[in-house]
Amino acid sequence: MSEQAGTLTPEELAKRGSLKKEKPYVYEKIMKYDEKVKKGESIAILQFQYDYRCNFKCEHCCITKLRGKNPDRFFTIKDVAELSRQADEMGLAHIVITGGEPLVFPDLDEVVKALDPQKFYITSDTNGWYLDEEKAKHLKAIGIDKIQLSLDSLSAKGHDEFRRKEGSHARAVKAIDAAKKAGLSLIIATVVTKQRIRSDEFEEFLKFAKGKDVPVFVTYAKPVGDWTGNTDIMVTKEDMAHMRELEKKYKVFTHLTPSYGLDLGCIAVKRMVSITKYGDVMPCPYIHVSLGNVFEEPLKDIIARGMNIKYFGKHIDTCLIAEDRQFISEVEEKKIYGKQLPVAVAEVFTKEDLIDKSKKV
Repeated sequence: MSEQAGTLTPEELAKRGSLKKEKPYVYEKIMKYDEKVKKGESIAILQFQYDYRCNFKCEHCCITKLRGKNPDRFFTIKDVAELSRQADEMGLAHIVITGGEPLVFPDLDEVVKALDPQKFYITSDTNGWYLDEEKAKHLKAIGIDKIQLSLDSLSAKGHDEFRRKEGSHARAVKAIDAAKKAGLSLIIATVVTKQRIRSDEFEEFLKFAKGKDVPVFVTYAKPVGDWTGNTDIMVTKEDMAHMRELEKKYKVFTHLTPSYGLDLGCIAVKRMVSITKYGDVMPCPYIHVSLGNVFEEPLKDIIARGMNIKYFGKHIDTCLIAEDRQFISEVEEKKIYGKQLPVAVAEVFTKEDLIDKSKKV
């Protein structure tokens, strides 16, 4: 499932050292990751879609069609605490609170407390609209470790149009300094289409982030959500090779970038799962397949089911949902498009898709 990608970089060593001091219990869990990977186990980050309320209506939103599946059964604070317990029991160590926009959740403080910051490294996604200095200090105080801030262009006009919110660019840029001043770790998340990846604007964007000493996480555009069927925005393998060259010059990475000595390829299930507001566990935020529901069965069983599917349990050196045209054609277009999301795993993957043919999906 993995290949060693060399020793830890000085930056990774520094982060590990800081974590050992600030969150020793989390550090100990992470130090067992190599062993877990060798045994074929997942070391998934939980991308936790706690609530779908949001103050933006972004062009590419991938959760629009996930809203409203089960208005009578969704996460309560008690459920959050139970999710935390199960994830901790599995040795998982990182949870990303997302939505929607976490900074508009009225009970965000309670969510963080229920997750238990002493047991997990906690990241919050945000569009930056409400992330001023006061809010950043508060997030740090309640136990959030890291902010993943969305910024999609150096151009205010370009970003605001993409996010469909006038003034959002100015607020996001201010949020960078607010997060850093509060002592929060920070990465900028940016959506990259085929049209953007080789543009002058994108390279200038990376220079800007480097000047701010903030890493950039690239989310390749995907033909799902509000971009369903839009394959024109998809990158190619050549585009991805170009990105790897940019990684040598700037503080930029994708989910395929080896880190902490591990090259896991596509991280779906191996290194990330998405959990919807309604309890469904998906392989990633963009593959809208329910591997199971945490309100009905244990998280460990659901993730084990996902690891037994060849697309997720084996090393895949591409992004299935952003670049692999065959996966888009055979899985997305034929089995997912047009259905209520997320689609049950048994409707999407068959016995032929399993690694162990003796087990059923």
